[in-house]
Amino acid sequence: MSQVSEAFIPARIAILTVSSRRGEEEDTSGHYLRESATEAGHEVADKAIVKENRYAIRAQVSQWIASDDIQVVLINGGTGFTEGDQVPEALLPLFDREIEGFGELFRMLSYEEIGTSTLQSRAIAGIANRTLIFAMPGSTKACHTAWENIISQQLDARQRPCNFHPHIKK
Repeated sequence: MSQVSEAFIPARIAILTVSSRRGEEEDTSGHYLRESATEAGHEVADKAIVKENRYAIRAQVSQWIASDDIQVVLINGGTGFTEGDQVPEALLPLFDREIEGFGELFRMLSYEEIGTSTLQSRAIAGIANRTLIFAMPGSTKACHTAWENIISQQLDARQRPCNFHPHIKK
């Protein structure tokens, strides 16, 4: 039986944009995720932009995994099929456990929006040191699909029959 709360429990979230082209002003996907998380009642504790480099990505995410202040990391960008897309390679060594269903469900939902182009999405999720990590494509539309249809529900302790709250740091 899963633990289910009767009250909303806010999560402490960090947002990472992976891009060699975008700065803070052009980071529409990062802004969308920050606004959506805040509107849902969560606390955005940190936000960063790193270049498309697996070691820079891994270093930033590792810092948040080690922190007691971060429970969830939302990553946008770097999940495609180009040479610069390094997020899955950066994250896989960090995961204690991969959440395979996230990528599967994201691609299923994305198929309804972009058809077979979703084959090139390497959206991925996992948990490391009781920190949830969700990585999605960098387009604001893809972030919307992931947040609205998957992540927001699984970060809500009231979601039944299960959610990720029992598995994250307190």
